[in-house]
Amino acid sequence: MPDSARAGGVSDRLRATETVLRRLGYSRVSAGRAPAPLQPSFWVQEAGVPRRTFPVFVPPSGRATVAEGIDRWVDGLRGVPSKAARAIFVVPSDADADEAWARLGGTTMATIDHEVSILVVPLAERAGDAPHFHLRVAPPAEVLRFATGIVVGLFRRAQAAEGSSQIDFEELLGLLKGRFGLDVQRSLGVRSDEDALFVLYQLAQRDAYAPGDPGANLHLLVLKPSGPAARLPWFSG
Repeated sequence: MPDSARAGGVSDRLRATETVLRRLGYSRVSAGRAPAPLQPSFWVQEAGVPRRTFPVFVPPSGRATVAEGIDRWVDGLRGVPSKAARAIFVVPSDADADEAWARLGGTTMATIDHEVSILVVPLAERAGDAPHFHLRVAPPAEVLRFATGIVVGLFRRAQAAEGSSQIDFEELLGLLKGRFGLDVQRSLGVRSDEDALFVLYQLAQRDAYAPGDPGANLHLLVLKPSGPAARLPWFSG
């Protein structure tokens, strides 16, 4: 909702959201170049990436307004270039954030197709209730798809660099959380990063086009054209 729609101009809620985003590395900018399917409250730019601007949606109050905003945003994306599929939705609590993610997950557009963040800005900050981006829970198969794509990128980067070609799986988990906003542990039903990697390994071993044919597994890295150890599961990297 634009600032002009609010009595008294910029509300305390908008100012609080802008302050939180500034702490998280986003700066307020003029309207983004990419068309937005829904008029945002304001726009921000990601630090260090001048062309990555995000519309920020701060609903006046109530869960119904968040759901309505998400529905209108999704509807407005039809026929809009995919680069416009970015948004930061602001909600007052983690419960509201879970409902917002569920709302997005129930739309016709796959969650993997957009860059949406849900920012929790409590109505009144209390101890242990600080503003934060809310990580979303995704089906294990979706987490695996992200993980495989990331590992392939890490492996290619390692091959192109001089020296060690080892893959840092802590970096994998960091990208899943920080770049893609996934709550890996909750998504996989585990309580530690070590268990999360183990479950991802088991899923990668099982997920194949042709069960029983290791050469058809989607999650094998091609190390060389032929010969022993030409392929191996990415977890072994």
